Amino acid sequence: MGCCRVPSTVLVCLLLLCPLPAPACPAACRCSLGEVDCSGHGLREVPRSLSTNTSSLWLGYNFIVLLGPHSFPPLPELLLLSLPHNHLEMIHSQALVGLRALQELDLSNNFLTMLTPETFLPLSSLTMLNLGSNRLRELEPGVLENLPQLQALLLQDNPWVCSCSILPLWLWLSHNREKVQENRSVLCRFPEYLNKYPIMAFGNESFRQCQTSLSTQQYVIFLAIGPFSFMVSIFFCIFMGSITVAYHNLCREPVVCRSSPVRRGH
Repeated sequence: MGCCRVPSTVLVCLLLLCPLPAPACPAACRCSLGEVDCSGHGLREVPRSLSTNTSSLWLGYNFIVLLGPHSFPPLPELLLLSLPHNHLEMIHSQALVGLRALQELDLSNNFLTMLTPETFLPLSSLTMLNLGSNRLRELEPGVLENLPQLQALLLQDNPWVCSCSILPLWLWLSHNREKVQENRSVLCRFPEYLNKYPIMAFGNESFRQCQTSLSTQQYVIFLAIGPFSFMVSIFFCIFMGSITVAYHNLCREPVVCRSSPVRRGH
């Protein structure tokens, strides 16, 4: 007897009714309804096999030291990224590319010493940023200006150096006081006589001497003018000396330098 043949249309219907396989979950993580929890698994880098529909990613209490270029796969639906209590020392300017929908970012309790204005440039939707308990001494101009939607910022427990270098941060804080969480905990660490002094307690007069000081670029120009002027003066002296020597050599010819005596007839 021949085998019973199932009509192709029936097979198509059965395939459509079957649920699609769930995206793979990284081996060291727990996944549920868009939330991926990879906390406390000794990870040294961000897992690559993350589903594109991930909305929350927890990576705290690991050993991630560096976020290099494109550390994350494209995650267009990611809203929350949590990286506290790692060993983060550096975030590349292209590390967060592909996270344009991100709204909350926790980088607290790490070893960050500096951030560039490009670091958060891809995060135009970010509303909450936690930089508490790092090793930040200052923030470059533009780091916070690239976050137009920011509503909550945490900066406590950093060794802020309250010199002229803190001026960009103080200016931003002065115009965005309502966005700074626990603003009384944003304290100077250096110099010693300002230890534990609130940064937001400074007034305009505290930075008066800074606003008239030279910028780094101006210092470079100023330092370059001296050697440049010195070299120009040397070349000028050599040039004038050469002209003088040439002139004296020409003056040895009596026809050129003095008129010959005119002989008159008797």
